[in-house]
Amino acid sequence: MRIVVHGQEAFGRAVLEKLLERGENIVAVCCAPDKAGRPEDPLKILAREKGLPLHQPKSWKTPEALELMQSFDADVCMMAYVLLFVPQPVLNAPRFGTFQYHPSLLPAHRGPSSINWPIAMGKTRTGLTIFWPDEGLDEGPILLQKTVEIGADETLGEVYFKKLFPMGVDAMMESLDLVKAGVKLRHKQQLDDGSYESWFKKDLAELDFTKPVADVYNVIRAANPAPGAWAVIKGTKLDIYDAAKVAGGAGAPGTITAIDGDGITIAANGGSILAKRVKAPDGKKIAATEWAGSAGLRVGDRFDAPATKS
Repeated sequence: MRIVVHGQEAFGRAVLEKLLERGENIVAVCCAPDKAGRPEDPLKILAREKGLPLHQPKSWKTPEALELMQSFDADVCMMAYVLLFVPQPVLNAPRFGTFQYHPSLLPAHRGPSSINWPIAMGKTRTGLTIFWPDEGLDEGPILLQKTVEIGADETLGEVYFKKLFPMGVDAMMESLDLVKAGVKLRHKQQLDDGSYESWFKKDLAELDFTKPVADVYNVIRAANPAPGAWAVIKGTKLDIYDAAKVAGGAGAPGTITAIDGDGITIAANGGSILAKRVKAPDGKKIAATEWAGSAGLRVGDRFDAPATKS
């Protein structure tokens, strides 16, 4: 079967590696255009190392891009993390079409930050979907799905790299095998039962310690390692990464109630947050206790309340 791999970053590379291990016939690799000042895409590097035809269209919305996909004479295209919009004629160019990986249980959490949002919302389950994309936003019919649990203390990084990433690579191979076997699963998404969320950006990761401690902790987990949850104290914007939710803790929300070898304990609504690892704007990630000492923090100091957003 003639296969086009369209993707980027570590996930795209991992999918290509697995296909090559299986001895699949890769007729072309497509990845995102280069960006000035950014490292080369890992998928691009692997494709070049293996001598595979490599293409990086700046847009898939041109007649030339459609002609390019048609020129591959492909049986199927496998999309492994693609952010550029791909029109329907390009998706339909391979004989059996194009299927794509999305790290959520569609139709829930359509959109570009589909791993962050379920964690931030306190959900205990998520998963991945392999689907046949159309011109909607993650709206095409479903080929297969896999479910994973979100542990009470698991972060974005842990859910993705330990669960959704490796499971996603395997699901892409399983999907290819289904296509090879002529199994045509296309379950229509019930969009009214789902949701769409945009990027989980840095401003959404600002911590409000007046909120229930569980909500604060969920935001920290959802933003670790990116975009990084944060709050301001003594004029410094401090990113908080590794943390724990702890019971008790007297004090107004945002107040530091303890600084010890475990970290900085911060009062919240209904409990406390123990910040273990932090990063100031001009520094590296370090132990919270170490940073507290260098910044001269004391018990009783208080984080600022979030600015009112208009």
